[in-house]
This record gives sequence, C-alpha cells and structure tokens, in this order.
Amino acid sequence: MVRFAHIADVHLGGWKQEPMQELNFQSFKKAIDICIDNKVEFILFAGDLFDSAYPPIEILKETFAQFKRLSEARIPCFIIAGSHDYSVSGKTFLEVLEKAGFCKNVYDPEEKEGYTLLNPITHGNIALYGYPGKKSGLEVQELRKVRLNDAPGLFKIFMLHTTMSPVVQGLPIDSLDPRELPKADYYALGHIHVLYDEDGLVYPGPLYPNNFRELEDLTHGHFVLVDTDSNESIQRIKIPIKETEKINVEITDAITATDKIVEEMDKRNLEDKIILLRVHGELVKGKNSDIKFQRIEEYAKEKGAYFLLKNTHDLKTREIEMDFKIEENDSQNIEEEIIKASSKENPSDFDSFVTELMSILSIEKQEDEKTEIFNSRLLGEARRALNF
Repeated sequence: MVRFAHIADVHLGGWKQEPMQELNFQSFKKAIDICIDNKVEFILFAGDLFDSAYPPIEILKETFAQFKRLSEARIPCFIIAGSHDYSVSGKTFLEVLEKAGFCKNVYDPEEKEGYTLLNPITHGNIALYGYPGKKSGLEVQELRKVRLNDAPGLFKIFMLHTTMSPVVQGLPIDSLDPRELPKADYYALGHIHVLYDEDGLVYPGPLYPNNFRELEDLTHGHFVLVDTDSNESIQRIKIPIKETEKINVEITDAITATDKIVEEMDKRNLEDKIILLRVHGELVKGKNSDIKFQRIEEYAKEKGAYFLLKNTHDLKTREIEMDFKIEENDSQNIEEEIIKASSKENPSDFDSFVTELMSILSIEKQEDEKTEIFNSRLLGEARRALNF
C-alpha cells in the first residue's frame, strides 16, 4: 500500500559540545540519504526535530539544506511538535519550515464540547492525524479527550509525542494506556528514547543518542522504514556514525586516580572513537578536583580519540564525621550546624552563599502558579544571591 519513514527525537542542537553536535547532524543527514535512496513515499517526524523552539541559526541553515534535498526528491514530510520544540504560542521554527513548503504540520484540532476532534491530512490512501508533545507531559491528560474525525477506507496514522504505559517499566510517570487512544492502523510515536514496536505502537528511538547514558545503551541512532505491503512491515534502521569505547574505573584515591585512568586508556584502541569514561567509587583520599581531567582529555587526543565524555555521577566522597552536638531543644538549627561543620572541614569561597541558597531552595510553588513562572522566580532569587 505505502512505504514511508518514521523518524523521531532528532534533537538538533541538543549536544552542547561541538564535536558531538556534528555527529548528531551527520546522523540526520545519513537518515535523509537512506530515505532518498529507498524512495520512500513520505517521512514522518514525530516531534523534537530541534532541541528547542528557537534553535541557533547555524543549526537552522544546515537543517533547511536537508529539507531542500527532500523537496527536490519530491518526498513530502509530515511533522508534529515535540516537548522540546513546542511553544504555547505556536511561534517556532517548525512553522517556518512549513511556510517554506518543506513540511506539513498534521495537528489540526477542532474543539468540541468535552473533547478535541482531530481532522486528518490526507495523502493518497493515507489519513494522517497528529497531536503535539508539550512541556511537563501536559499532553497526556489532553489526549484522553481526543477523537479522530473518521476517514473511511483510508489507512490511519496517528502521530504522537508522548509517553505510553507499556514503555515506562513501572516508573511513576503519567502515561497513556493504549486503550485510551482512538483507533488507528499505525501509531507514529516519539518522546521516549527507546526501541519499541508492539501492536502498532512504534517508538523508533532517537535519531542520535542525546546524552551519555543513551550512548552507553544505544551506541547509534535509529529510525524505521515501514512497508505496509510487506509481511515484516517495520524495518529498524541503525545509523552507525562513530564507535564508542566504554571505560569504567573505580576510584578510592583521587591523588592516584589520573594515572589509573590513563593506564586503563592505554590498554584500549581509541582511534576515532567516542570514549565514555565512567568514574565511580567512594573517595577515601583526596577530592574530585584532584583528578586531572584535562590531562586525561589530552591523552585521549594523543591516542587519536574522536571525543571524550566523562561521567562522575557515582563518584562519592566519604561522609564527613561531624564533631558537634545539638541540643534537643535546638534541633531547628541542625542544617546551620551541619553547614558550619562542613565548611570548616572543606573551606570554600562558596561557603558564604550556602545558607541563603538553602533558604531559596525551600521556597514553595504558589497555588495556581505556572511551573515556568515558578522556575523563573527561583532562578532569579538564586542569581540575586550569587550576584549574577
């Protein structure tokens, strides 16, 4: 019946390190190459094409060049906004792409009493429906009140950028049960960066891993090609760009840690690879700043590595034994006493800010206050305290 590509979570501009940002874009370009070579009838972009509603101009220039290639190959593109490139005002660069004739946003709602009716965009014998992802998962509740304006005889594709219950694995995240969705033949999903394909629900995975953990778990980006006439209708496409080298080092002595890490790197072939350096353990000697990561990065370059990413989240410092007593009737000052003891053990220029920052972080969100406004208020107070 039809052959199309389903791409999601490209997150162009998401990586802040320029070499990783370049790999993200290379993955996007290679996916476009594959779609053109396979002569797909159309492409679905199921949210988060960009990492923000207002991406940098250099990202936009390169992205528009790739959409121009698709236009010249006469491959139409259908798109919805994701939680990253969504804007309440609707004024995002997705709209600019649409105005330029490079894609069509399939979100076409009609508000009814008590529910939202989605109108289809038709393409041949296909009916396309879409609903955007929103900040803080706000779309989940809204989708429970969505209906599809029927298109009899057409193959129905519902594009969504949201969380479905089968992929949350018991985590306390608001999600949709598939039975809450209106009936469609194919659900083109985005938002959750997993490889999933069950009962017409398809998450293609990110087009390129978007952080350290995703590089560990997925290594490469993915998307899917769908052929509704084939017995195996879904073909998952892997996009290899650079190989990764995972290096896990347990540290207890920060003074000797640099040499230990370099020795471990010396055993590996790092040529043109992304090094995923995970440093973990409990420090009994020295502190984090004693690990010379600049020297480690320089050694990685000498070994011909493409880039080094480090993760020290699981590197802990042994808890300081606090040598003070708190009277029972003075327990309300326990935080202040702990801060004093910690500052005495590890003096820092930052110590004078700690008490005020603790107070700021205890500020509560007011009733009916929007999350964005609350976050902005909290950040403003912190900047004032730090004299930024």
